[in-house]
Amino acid sequence: MASPLLNRGYIPRQVTVYAAQRASTYAPKGNALLIYPEGEMLVYAMTENGKLSLARAIERNGDQLQLELPQLRLSAELQGIDASYPNVLLDETCYELREAVEGILTSPTEIVGIELPPAPVKLNLLPESWRRRRLQLTRQVEWRKRLVWIGGAYVAILVLLFAYLGLLRFQLGWLDRRIARDAPGTEFVRATEAKWKALAPALDPHYYPVEILQHLFESLPSGDVRITSYNQSARQISVDGEANTAALVYEFIDKIKKNPELRTFQFDMAAPRILPNNHAQFRLEGKPK
Repeated sequence: MASPLLNRGYIPRQVTVYAAQRASTYAPKGNALLIYPEGEMLVYAMTENGKLSLARAIERNGDQLQLELPQLRLSAELQGIDASYPNVLLDETCYELREAVEGILTSPTEIVGIELPPAPVKLNLLPESWRRRRLQLTRQVEWRKRLVWIGGAYVAILVLLFAYLGLLRFQLGWLDRRIARDAPGTEFVRATEAKWKALAPALDPHYYPVEILQHLFESLPSGDVRITSYNQSARQISVDGEANTAALVYEFIDKIKKNPELRTFQFDMAAPRILPNNHAQFRLEGKPK
């Protein structure tokens, strides 16, 4: 009977006896007798504090009612169930049986409807296989929700990434346009800087030949060291000379490197050449730093 619903994944959380649910709804406290229709039969249910104690189904007619109700009370007493009926609840669809019930039980009968929401019942007859299947379906739904959230987060990250890449492309394009627009000015600044660098030897006193010679002569250790030749270009200077000993040549180059007015140049010297008269011939080369 339940196969179509089970095949579609519709599994109830709870399976309980309808009489137990109606007992919890209409008579949560004390003893009560519930009479309600179920199909073509009538159900007589005895309850105690909202729990089902005894239930029986009989045909729906007054004569049968005269026989069954006393037997129901006797069966309850034999089973140790309190058979007093302070509350007799009759379904509104069985209103025509009200006088007969009151005559048999000698108790006031209350008419109840089915519109009242059912109260929760602890009794659960759900099969274990259904329970496991429902748990499995619940977990599948939870995983499906998690996957949807993960997929949504992944899509959001991709959207943000593409938006960021688009912003970077826009900024790169803006920078390229700015560079292209400023290129003439930048080229002018570079050309001007190159010209000033080319003119530096002529404008800076540190590059004046007279100044350089003056500082070279100031660095001579003694009169035994003589400068015989001096050449200067825009890129380097060269100094040829002769000294009485090689030691004087090394002393000369050391004083040149320590002279603060000549620090504009980087001086290098090869090993001096010893002449037949034991004099040392040398050559200094200096390049701007």
